[in-house]
Amino acid sequence: MKKKVIIITGASSGIGEATAIRLSKEGHSLVLAARREDKLLALKEKLITEDSNILIHKTDVTNRNDVISLVKNTIDRFGKVDVLINNAGIMPLSSIEEGRVEDWDKMIDVNLKGLLYGINEVVPIMIEQNSGHIINVSSVAGRRVFPTAAVYCATKFGVNAITEGLRQELSAKYNIKVTAIEPGATKTELQSHIPNEEIKKNFAKRMETVTFLEASDIAEAIHYAISQPKHVNVTEILIHPTEGP
Repeated sequence: MKKKVIIITGASSGIGEATAIRLSKEGHSLVLAARREDKLLALKEKLITEDSNILIHKTDVTNRNDVISLVKNTIDRFGKVDVLINNAGIMPLSSIEEGRVEDWDKMIDVNLKGLLYGINEVVPIMIEQNSGHIINVSSVAGRRVFPTAAVYCATKFGVNAITEGLRQELSAKYNIKVTAIEPGATKTELQSHIPNEEIKKNFAKRMETVTFLEASDIAEAIHYAISQPKHVNVTEILIHPTEGP
């Protein structure tokens, strides 16, 4: 596979970290973005690639200026953007009746607006290149609604809608691939975002009875989508644990 310049948001842990580790094995140039710079620096030490091929960028995807700077610095360093992996996300589950409006706002800001900010910055570059690949990490929650997850599901339904809209608008016209990665239950930090202790305990109980997906499983799916030939656009990958819904 031709070496690519790849931006990964939410790269400090979970799926983002696992994806960086997987893609570093192919020698790609990686731009690692997250709020926790110390975690990014620690990740950089793990990667199997040339040190000059890694750019660390402290980024809060809800801050548009951060995202503008992220993409600008990528271009300054590498001269192009081949792939954007919109992976940053949060999942503070709660029932609607709890009225956790601040958590709803955060989910919309990170899961939807943060994703759109990244798309907005890379699309003009990819149009000029006449090539590119946008990968949006969605969820099985973008297909089904679960109790206590209405707002989270709404954001992931939105991610899927944006992804399909991008594909229809950009793929044939500008040779830009667009992919939705939709994991089911996966071992990541997302569960730690849950403010409701009862819901958090129920997640913990599920993990005792069902073998959750590993972040590395999702990284393999992302690698598969990226590694396809020019004429192949993998538009969706839905991944469930074998033992669970």
